[in-house]
Amino acid sequence: MASLPRYPWKKTKLHPMVLIPLLCTFFYLLGVWQHHGSPTLNQTTPKIRTAMLTNSTHVSLDFTTHHTAEQETPTLLVQYTPPCSVKYSEYTPCEDTNRSLSFHRDRLIYRERHCPIKSDKLPCRVPAPFGYKSPFPWPECRDFAWFANVPHKHLTVEKANQNWIKFDGDRFRFPGGGTMFPNGADAYIDDIGRLINLRDGSIRTAIDTGCGVASWGAYLLSRNILTVSFAPRDTHEAQVQFALERGVPALIGILASIRLPYPSRAFDMAHCSRCLIPWGQYDGQYLIEVDRILRPGGYWILSGPPINWKRQWKGWERTTEDLNAEHSVIESVARSLCWKKIVEKDDIAIWQKPTNHIHCKINRKVIRKPQFCRAQNPDEAWYTKMDTCITPLPDAYDIKEIAGGQLKNWPERLTATPPRIFSGSIEGITENTFKEDAELWKKRVTHYKSVSYQLGQKGRYRNLLDMNAHLGGFAASLIDDPLWVMNVVPTDAKINTLGVVFERGLIGTYQNWCEAMSTYPRTYDLLHADSVFSLYKDRCEMDDILLEMDRILRPEGTVIIREDIDILQRIKSITDGFLWDSRIVDHEDGPLNREKLLFAVKSYWTAPPPSSSVDIDESLRGF
Repeated sequence: MASLPRYPWKKTKLHPMVLIPLLCTFFYLLGVWQHHGSPTLNQTTPKIRTAMLTNSTHVSLDFTTHHTAEQETPTLLVQYTPPCSVKYSEYTPCEDTNRSLSFHRDRLIYRERHCPIKSDKLPCRVPAPFGYKSPFPWPECRDFAWFANVPHKHLTVEKANQNWIKFDGDRFRFPGGGTMFPNGADAYIDDIGRLINLRDGSIRTAIDTGCGVASWGAYLLSRNILTVSFAPRDTHEAQVQFALERGVPALIGILASIRLPYPSRAFDMAHCSRCLIPWGQYDGQYLIEVDRILRPGGYWILSGPPINWKRQWKGWERTTEDLNAEHSVIESVARSLCWKKIVEKDDIAIWQKPTNHIHCKINRKVIRKPQFCRAQNPDEAWYTKMDTCITPLPDAYDIKEIAGGQLKNWPERLTATPPRIFSGSIEGITENTFKEDAELWKKRVTHYKSVSYQLGQKGRYRNLLDMNAHLGGFAASLIDDPLWVMNVVPTDAKINTLGVVFERGLIGTYQNWCEAMSTYPRTYDLLHADSVFSLYKDRCEMDDILLEMDRILRPEGTVIIREDIDILQRIKSITDGFLWDSRIVDHEDGPLNREKLLFAVKSYWTAPPPSSSVDIDESLRGF
């Protein structure tokens, strides 16, 4: 019997071992060729590289989310939301003129906010008027607005001799005039600047009551003074709408029976130019409210009747007795608030609020009314009734001390630790957390600009709204761009930080997002919503908040929403029904974070031509 070979592999045939790998390679290459063509370097380049090149308009952005949660949210059904009738193109739900007529006329209460109940809310998208165009870029928009965007000529007639607004072909022109400054707002502001210092940065935030078309605020912007302008919905046709179309901060509002939606000690300067507010009535309650929102050492400016009435009374068509009585009451209320009248020249008078209340509390023994308020929250201002008592300033221990802390001049004010944080009066917010928040928002805004190159284009956006501003970090990170941000602190927020926002030299307002905002449709170019929907998860419907966002966003405006991926999937299913073009992208820290970002752009669409018999709903089916 022959023995077995010591090394069996030496007897094995080699050609099958060579043939099998060759066949595998051949069929692999055949499969690649059939499905993808020949592999190239470009096809094997990771997709993430394209996301880093978003400064080029020729690169397709990688908007896809790379969420790695164990269970992905299934795609939700999209339900189309129809447009409203063209008659709602300027609909302001909480200032609806028809609804307001059912409320008291006393003290103009009927002009305050009165929002519709759930069953009365419009379940449709508010249309832009036919012919609507993107506003002029800043600073050109300060002087011009398209007639098609605000199709109202009433003011061009009523205020023709006061240089407010002129109609010129297909556009309006704003010469910068006003009731008390026919030579222009710039010249009027120069007059004020000769009386108080407007250039050293000590005055940064201002409020204009009864603003007209907001020329005063518009021209203060060149002096780095940021003004909130307000006026009622129906005093003069579309005045606040004109202001917003000009790229100037403005809100619909009125001094009637409830506090203005701002914290105490918010503004460096308040202004009234013949604003027709009865300052001396109701025990001086309106001046008491101005006192609440003025910072220590802040200024109140009044021009027009009854200032300098002895010389001007004939032109005002009022009796000397009437003007003298009004002037005396204003002077009396101002003294009772411990304000000091620092100057009266021509038609302008300026008072200054004290820097603390040491002397003012002492003289209450002589001046009995008004007394200081007790057990009230000075920053509470959402449907809060006005007081007839003085809002006390924080305690001071020296007559030279500024109550609440000294504010830095602008622009140092933006990055300096706000006094409310430095004093420890904001729960859970320290100097370190403030600085960390500032760095966080620099990082986030850089990420936003890397995703959306348009956000990095200066002049692309003018009117911005931060729906949950917290400390104002989003606005602060955009401070070098030619834009302004209305910083909203929701009334449902755990911590009231709006006072901090103002102490940084920014502007804002309170808002309950279960209700509509006091502004016109198409107010803002960009909406930023950080955790808004999770905040209101158990308070109101997501659909209602999104419809309000659609109402106040301009055609082709942008939305940025930060939320958990599950919430964003639901939001996207609704906004797809609005015909928004949207994408969900990764968090700035990468794909493993459950928080994602939704970037969306509102479609451009308008109501059909006035002569068209085509139903608006049918005319938009192609979108």
